[in-house]
Amino acid sequence: MKKQILSFLTAACAISTSVWADPADYVKVPSVEFGERELELKYGTSKLTDGEGRISAGTFGLGYGVTPNWFTEVYVKYQKTPDERTRFDAIEWENKFLLTETGKYPIDLGVFVELEVPRDRREGFEFRFGPLLQTDFGRIQLNSNFFLKRQVRVGANSDPQVTEFHYQLQAKYRLMREFEFGVQAFGELGKWNHWDSSDKQNHRIGPAIFGKFPTGGKEAIRYDFAWLIGASRVAPDSTIRLQLEYEF
Repeated sequence: MKKQILSFLTAACAISTSVWADPADYVKVPSVEFGERELELKYGTSKLTDGEGRISAGTFGLGYGVTPNWFTEVYVKYQKTPDERTRFDAIEWENKFLLTETGKYPIDLGVFVELEVPRDRREGFEFRFGPLLQTDFGRIQLNSNFFLKRQVRVGANSDPQVTEFHYQLQAKYRLMREFEFGVQAFGELGKWNHWDSSDKQNHRIGPAIFGKFPTGGKEAIRYDFAWLIGASRVAPDSTIRLQLEYEF
């Protein structure tokens, strides 16, 4: 499949096969709570195709709403691949910037910026950035995120550096504060200006549930659980991901 970047607004699903997708990745939303502190645990595990085993990842994070428009969070990441034990993988710094007043316009707009420093510096630093879009129709919330990701390596023997295109999609129905349900999709399409052919793309999509339990004052516990099914030939057969947040 060959498309230009402008056609990404109509894309539905895909993922690059150059690296494993992070099974603990989650759908970012543009909202920011000023002064909110957050402890976060994320875990995901993917069953790979053709009996190649399983890849799992987990992160521990601490976040803070620095201003009404800026939320920042630092993660420690761990990973287990089919041929390795669980090991420290990287430090990740995420930043989310809200560009519009929440609910004032038909679409809430934010920007996401991420820097990842791997344990093995030969892998190079990873940058990911792009817009966060959210709109609401009554109890229905829709999110669309589109990212550019670039692996920056140094040294004479470094591989050619490529900027890839990623996406996240989510639709959920807010039945009640403690229980919401919907669907999520994640993908990577390869080079931002020259997408991979369809047989090399990776699509994951599946049902998700969400909720928030207040525990007193400004404190609350949030959860986000999804079961994603591979929707293309090279996708993992299945991925289970869980996100827990303690807000205070």
